[in-house]
Amino acid sequence: MDSRILSDREKQVHVKGDGPFSMNCDMPSLAGAVSQRACVFCGSRVVLYPIADALHLVHGPIGCAAYTWDIRGALSSGPELHRLSFSTDLQEKDVIFGGEKKLYSALRELIERHNPNGAFVYSTCIVGIIGDDLQAVCQRVSQETGIPVIPVQSEGFKGNKRAGYNAACNAMFELVGTRPTDDISPVSLNILGDFNLAGEIWIIRQYFERIGVQVVANITGDGRIDDIRRSHGAALNLVQCSGSTMDLAIMMERQYGIPFLKVSYFGVEDMADSLYRVANFFKEIRPAIIDRTRELVRNELNRLYPELERYRKDLNGKKAAIYVGGAFKAFSLVKAFRLIGMDVSLVGSQTGTEEDYKELYEITDPGTIIVDDSNPLELSNFLEEKDVDIFVGGVKERPIAYKLGVGFCDHNHERKEPLEGFVGMLNFAREVHSTVMSPVWRFSPRRVSQHVHNERSLKAV
Repeated sequence: MDSRILSDREKQVHVKGDGPFSMNCDMPSLAGAVSQRACVFCGSRVVLYPIADALHLVHGPIGCAAYTWDIRGALSSGPELHRLSFSTDLQEKDVIFGGEKKLYSALRELIERHNPNGAFVYSTCIVGIIGDDLQAVCQRVSQETGIPVIPVQSEGFKGNKRAGYNAACNAMFELVGTRPTDDISPVSLNILGDFNLAGEIWIIRQYFERIGVQVVANITGDGRIDDIRRSHGAALNLVQCSGSTMDLAIMMERQYGIPFLKVSYFGVEDMADSLYRVANFFKEIRPAIIDRTRELVRNELNRLYPELERYRKDLNGKKAAIYVGGAFKAFSLVKAFRLIGMDVSLVGSQTGTEEDYKELYEITDPGTIIVDDSNPLELSNFLEEKDVDIFVGGVKERPIAYKLGVGFCDHNHERKEPLEGFVGMLNFAREVHSTVMSPVWRFSPRRVSQHVHNERSLKAV
């Protein structure tokens, strides 16, 4: 690596094999680095917005509402209220005299117009500065309307995106335990940390239903207020995006004694492992669940592997780079690329913990760059240095890849193709194959310059 890494960020970048592993993370983003990481408010809305039958109101200037309308591909099987964007649109006079009256009026009007089952009110930076009492306004409106109205203490300046996850979990925990649980099976679970991008949670629910497990609540993809209110009746919590919903799982374990498992539904290994771990958890209550799980996995793999083998022949030895929001996706993607014969040269995340990066260190190959909270300059440098064939990331990483003439795979909010489950692994392999093998990359600047360099070398010989 060269000097294009900012000196203050050197401890957040590690190359496996260059000395003992050491990694700083979960730190405030370096000022001026144009970090890929977002603010507290952004983190909270990422978690809560997929709750489809709730009203989501941003209390702040209109600019903050850019983080709301249709910001991610979280699909709903029913209500679509989460796809509308509402803001109190605070102006200069509201900052001077306070915005509580405006918030109260907005809540009453919106609840009367849309009849939601609950409401979340998001605090932004300016609200934290002027000191509006969201708790009092929400409590008053809740008493008058008869629905839960929950303040989300998500002032952007309070920390980074991970702090927003915590604010969202605190808000949801106010709902948990407020409805009866009489009709919930002892073989039941909640799905935490899946946001139903491209309808993925429907695939996962179907797997659990096929092995005989009741899914009580989706938290939060295709989520419903009433399901979250009775989620304390489930026997188990499954936490996929541990950064976003782990706090809620811990709260529910402490308050209601519900154990949790950290899982991932990306890739063949992790999807199968998640199903088997759930089956082992319930096998004493329902012994037949083990055989049903084996049958499901066997049938899915029999359909999957012949297809994957076709792609592997072309992709073997190609190089990939990964930079995602939650570190759990990075673990699964490293394994998924290995399954189709590709090498991972770079892997990083916006919100990983020290434990996450230690696990990445263990499963990656020598020479792999591991990075926390990167920025466009660093990512561009790493992609060029490693000469990768495909970059997996989100909407903010896409321009970096295309400007460098590198293939790109969207593994974040905007994707329209499901990538979870066994069918998701096939979709992922198909997309990677079509991207990497596209003839268009022969005309990209880096490939053209390489071709010219090779020709000159041959002439010199």
